[in-house]
Formats: sequence, C-alpha cells, structure tokens
Amino acid sequence: MGEILMRAACFILIIILGHVLRRIGFFKKDDFYVLSKTVLKITLPAAIISNMNGMKIEPSLLGLCLLGFGGGVLYMTVLYLLNLRASREKRAFEVLNSTGYNIGTFTMPFVQSFLGPAGIAQGFLGPLGVVATSLFDSGNALVCLGGSYSIASMIKGGGKGFSVKKIALTLLCSIPFDTYVLMLILNLLQIRLPDAVTTFAGIVGNANPFLAMLMLGVGFQLSGSREQFGVMARILLIRYSIAVMLAVAFFWLLPLELEYRQALAFLVFSPISSAVPAFTAELGEDFGLSSALNSISALISIFCIIMVLVLVM
Repeated sequence: MGEILMRAACFILIIILGHVLRRIGFFKKDDFYVLSKTVLKITLPAAIISNMNGMKIEPSLLGLCLLGFGGGVLYMTVLYLLNLRASREKRAFEVLNSTGYNIGTFTMPFVQSFLGPAGIAQGFLGPLGVVATSLFDSGNALVCLGGSYSIASMIKGGGKGFSVKKIALTLLCSIPFDTYVLMLILNLLQIRLPDAVTTFAGIVGNANPFLAMLMLGVGFQLSGSREQFGVMARILLIRYSIAVMLAVAFFWLLPLELEYRQALAFLVFSPISSAVPAFTAELGEDFGLSSALNSISALISIFCIIMVLVLVM
C-alpha cells in the first residue's frame, strides 16, 4: 500500500509541477499542444509497442474490446435519456462530454507503473493486466476518437451529421489506435518484433508517464460560473456513479482471471477523454466549460484510481 501511495503521489507532484511551470511562464499555452502531440504520437505508441510485444492474446479475450466500447455507449445513452426534454444543444454537449476514457495520456502511466514491467518487479499486477488495458482501450478508442462526436453532431443537427466514413478516417489518423490494432494483429499471429525495435520503443515509452502527467498539469484550467459548475457537478456525479457500478460488476461478476478483473476495476475510473474539448469546440459548443470539466474529471480520477488500487491489490 505504501508503494502505491508513494508512486501515486509522484504522479500528482508531476501534475502540480506542470501547472506551476505554466503559471510562472516556463510553459506557454501553446506548449500544451506540443506536449500533447509528443505524448499521443511518440511516447504513447512506443509504450504500447513495448508493453504489448510478444503477449499471448487468446481470441476469446477480444470481448474486452466490447467492454471498452460498451462503457462509452452506456454513458451516451444515459445522458441522452436524462436530457430528452432539454434543447438539442444541451443534449449534444452532455452526451459528448460524458463519454470516453482518457486511458492513453492518463491511465496508461498508472498501467506502466503498476501493470507493466516496473509494476511486476514491485509485485503489482502482472502482464494479464496490460493485456486487459490494451484490449479495453482499443474498444474505447472507437467511441472517444470519433464515435461520440458523430453522435453529438447528429443530435445537434436533429438527426443529421452521423458519418461512418468520418469516424473511420478519424480512427485511421489516430497513431495510438493504429498501434493498438497493429500490435493486436501481431500478437494474435504470434509474431514478435525485433529486439532492436522493442528496446528503442521501451526507452521512448518510459518517458510516457512523466510527459503525460506534465502535460495534464500544463493544460489544467478551471473557469466558469455557478451555473456551469452545476452542469459539471451533474455530469460528473452521473459518470462516476456509473463507474462505481461498472467496477463492482467487472470485479465480482466477470468470469475472468483476477488480474483482468483488477485492471478493469480501475480502468472504468479513467477521466473523460482528452479529445472531448477539441470535439466540443468543433461542434460549436462551450469549449471552456468542456476544458474545466475535463480538468476536474482528472482530479477525481486520480483519487478514485488510487483508492481502487489500494482495495484490489
């Protein structure tokens, strides 16, 4: 337990460091986007390659992809039904801003520390947890990297705006998603990458936890009126209430090995997808409110993930 809390405290301190450096002018506003691109296009794909290379994935485990996809669909469905009498704009905003898991730039650092090689060396979750995370996030990507935006566009447009082609193009342009798919195919075919590739990927991927947490600190922002805080409180209460139910169901009811269930129990507490604010802006809705919601979600998720790690490990 002490090791878990110490590592989690280090993550929090890195986030605080990024925020302080932003406040004193070391980082500028645009630096967040530079860090984000570095994480999403370089260190995260490298971490995926390093963690997934040579894993034995049974075809029967592909159902874990459906859990990641189903979680996003569940959030969208609940928020849509709760806003049936609201305006199309409000309904679209809440559907978009309640769904998707930020696993790549938020939960993956926890995975690397507690489920990856470093975690295994410390006696934490083993490689099965890494497999669960990778498969779960592959399904999640279908929602947070285009699916939820298309649904929100359709809601706002009164039934228009859904585009399978646009979702497919968005996913194909996502380097983390493409990396997941590639490594999944290689593992199903039992093909290992050369040692030179995985060694390089391991060195680059080891920078992912630090850069991802630093990025969150640099991009952290809170603003808004009391009404906006009311909207955020409502969305977050619904989201994390559902997360608690999913965590309990996954851990106690799924007929899977313990390590899979441990991983799934804290993956559902991942914060709202980091792509949501950008999609909100493209939708023409309140980008500032979406960013604030994203930031508060990250804070809540840190606490929730730490608590779940303490309880299930």
